[in-house]
Amino acid sequence: MLEFYKNKKVLITGHTGFKGSWLSIWLNMLGAEVIGVALDPINKKDNYVLSGISSSIKDYREDIRKPDSVKEIVFKEKPEILFHLAAQPIVLDSYKKPVYTYETNVMGTVNMLETFRLSDSLKIGVFITTDKCYENIEKNYSYKETDPMGGYDPYSSSKGAAELAISSYRNSYFTEGDKKIASARAGNVIGGGDWSPYRLIVDIISALESNTKIKIRNPQAVRPWQHVLEPLGGYLILAAKMHMEQQYDEAWNFGPETENIVTVKQLLEEVIKYYGKGTWIDVSEKEKLHEATLLSLDITKAKNKLNWQPKLSFRETVQYTVDWYKKYKTENVMDLCTNQIKQYMKNMEHR
Repeated sequence: MLEFYKNKKVLITGHTGFKGSWLSIWLNMLGAEVIGVALDPINKKDNYVLSGISSSIKDYREDIRKPDSVKEIVFKEKPEILFHLAAQPIVLDSYKKPVYTYETNVMGTVNMLETFRLSDSLKIGVFITTDKCYENIEKNYSYKETDPMGGYDPYSSSKGAAELAISSYRNSYFTEGDKKIASARAGNVIGGGDWSPYRLIVDIISALESNTKIKIRNPQAVRPWQHVLEPLGGYLILAAKMHMEQQYDEAWNFGPETENIVTVKQLLEEVIKYYGKGTWIDVSEKEKLHEATLLSLDITKAKNKLNWQPKLSFRETVQYTVDWYKKYKTENVMDLCTNQIKQYMKNMEHR
């Protein structure tokens, strides 16, 4: 299936980010010609920076809020496939910068939809949103792709609005012809090379490296934890199948199996166990901003129609993640990433 990408021209927005960097490395390994459009990496320790993937792809630094600049790049490079990942991705940041969040996540998505519509070369578009796009009723319920969009905080509601824009463009412009778009909703993604603020793994690793206590908000909050390669594998399968048939141009959930839907505390304790040290304190009472306490995805559709399923157990998810953070200072980061991708691809073949 993934051999489809050899010699394909693929545009990734947000390629300097956490998920974007891993996707860039994976597609480069598959023989694709990768074109990236994004802002600068936020941290000199980001996976994108340390892996050195920029030397193997076409690297454009541009803001998706500037549609003319992005169109110019697309019309020049003529990519065939689009993975739109660029976003303001942090819930707590969305409270501080709501206008920027909506500009980036809603209008940035609309700009990419319009660029896709006007491009002669682009035929397949996978637009990445989030599991938080759903109207979260915070009950023991796994959200299906047909459930209503919503969002309590600016980040979540911006992603719900983006989903509505994607659906509208699909219904208005892409029901016929050779252009197809889909949206993909993933859970809480973890893995090596993420240093974004307010992320649980980042907080844990930063505390471990500085030998300080790990400060945890909402230790009983339940999340669908998955390694970054899990949803990326889903996106790659989805785009390849969309190229073959029209029926896949719709919304898709890519989440973990039930055993990976655990509390913040359970994930924290597993990371500490595998890392080999660490203590933590609960700072929940000091946090006043709302964060959902319960969220999970129903992935039945992706399993049945795409033949995609998660490959990593909860323990393997943590091990893949912690391995990167334990080794990034002393080993070649590109080798770390490619070795994990190769191992994951073996899992895709044999499980």
